[in-house]
Amino acid sequence: MSKYNLDYLDELEAEAIYILREVAGQFEKPALLFSGGKDSITLVHLAMKAFRPGKFPFPLVHIDTGHNFQETIDYRDDMIKRIGEKLIVGYVQEDIDNGNVIEQKGKNASRNALQTVTLLNTIAKHQFDACIGGARRDEEKARAKERIFSVRDEFGQWDPKRQRPELWNIFNGKIHKGENVRVFPISNWTELDVWNYIRRENIPLPTIYFAHQRDCITRNGQLMAASEFLNMDSDDVIENRNVRFRTVGDMTCTAAVESYAFEIDDIINEISASKISERGARMDDKVSEAAMEDRKKGGYF
Repeated sequence: MSKYNLDYLDELEAEAIYILREVAGQFEKPALLFSGGKDSITLVHLAMKAFRPGKFPFPLVHIDTGHNFQETIDYRDDMIKRIGEKLIVGYVQEDIDNGNVIEQKGKNASRNALQTVTLLNTIAKHQFDACIGGARRDEEKARAKERIFSVRDEFGQWDPKRQRPELWNIFNGKIHKGENVRVFPISNWTELDVWNYIRRENIPLPTIYFAHQRDCITRNGQLMAASEFLNMDSDDVIENRNVRFRTVGDMTCTAAVESYAFEIDDIINEISASKISERGARMDDKVSEAAMEDRKKGGYF
């Protein structure tokens, strides 16, 4: 008998597609959370493999802080036109205007934490019972505690003690009314796995992932893109630097790294040599040692 061998990217792809189909089979109203970053873009590509030639059995959901990189928004809109799927956008600005959240003040103010409220409101409004996301276990130690099917209570809160066993790739999506499940199909992938898959599949990405010249300021030891969303003062010196972004989020909390990686192969070589994780460029993770876990317990993705 002939032996059929998959390489490791084929195995990761097959597992992710299986998980996406499990979500479609187990839940009534799932959604795919789309940030415009490489991980959620990879999820969209995997969903196309899982469900084409049919339509996705779920909409894409983007929580827009209003302080996004324009390149990310442009990519999102172009992608939606290209794939012809439904997009739902939750706006943090609407929650600010309605008094649901209070915008932070001060030099390091950010809307990143506020998007949790908008996410939970969007889930409640559309009655989503499962939200698919691109979180990976290698990103941050709190993410490593989470299962692929992660149950959240009726308040959207995560309790690490309520994690369910997932033996033999059997996923339990049973929930009570009001609860929802966060699902992470690429939880077993690493940052390098994602980039190798993007290279193999020739997946287009927003230009900010590649080295380019940008006006930046140095804040708290990190290179931040100079923008109207940063509360800059006379102490902030704008410098034009050659940078790229390893992770994509709100402009007020996402730092750049100096880079001359203009092609995917350059990026892969750069990441292989780096001793800092990609979330090392996220200011919001530096609030405390347990910053991510605290946010997840409050409903953050």
